[in-house]
Amino acid sequence: MRIPVRITAKTMRRVVGVAAISATMACTPIIRNHGYIPPAEDLALVQVGVDTRETIVSTLGQPTAGGVFNDQGVYYVSSRFRHFGALAPRETDRQVLAISFDTAGVVTNIERFGLEQGRVIVLSRRVTSNGASDTTFIRQLLGNLGQFNAGDFLGES
Repeated sequence: MRIPVRITAKTMRRVVGVAAISATMACTPIIRNHGYIPPAEDLALVQVGVDTRETIVSTLGQPTAGGVFNDQGVYYVSSRFRHFGALAPRETDRQVLAISFDTAGVVTNIERFGLEQGRVIVLSRRVTSNGASDTTFIRQLLGNLGQFNAGDFLGES
C-alpha cells in the first residue's frame, strides 16, 4: 500500500528558498592570502646603511626568499587570490619587499613593488648610493662602438 504525499505551496516555497540560498552561497567568492609583508611600522625601524641581515630577520621576521646570486638580498612576498565558483583562481594583489645588502651584509636598498594591471610597479624605494658606477670593461667597450668618427682615423678635424 502506497501513501500519497501531498506537497503544499508553503513547503514548495521553503524548498525553493533553501535551493536559492545554497546556490548563492556556492558562488560566493573566496579570498586567500599567501605570504607575508612586514607592516609599515616595523619597516620604519629598518635603517639603510646601519642594519644588517641579522637585525632584519629579528626585526621583520624570516623572509620569503633569499637572493639568487651571491645572497645579496632578501624578499618578502605577499599575494591575494580570488576563487569564484568553478573558475580558476585569479591573483588580485601582489606585493614584494626587496631588501639588498652590500658585501659586508649591511642594508643598501629597500624597495616595495606591487602588481598593477599585470605590470610590476615600484610602490616605495629607499636607496643609499655608494657613488661607484657599475661599468665593466666589456660594457665600456661595447658602449663605445657607435661613438667612433671616421675623421678621427683619417687625421681630419
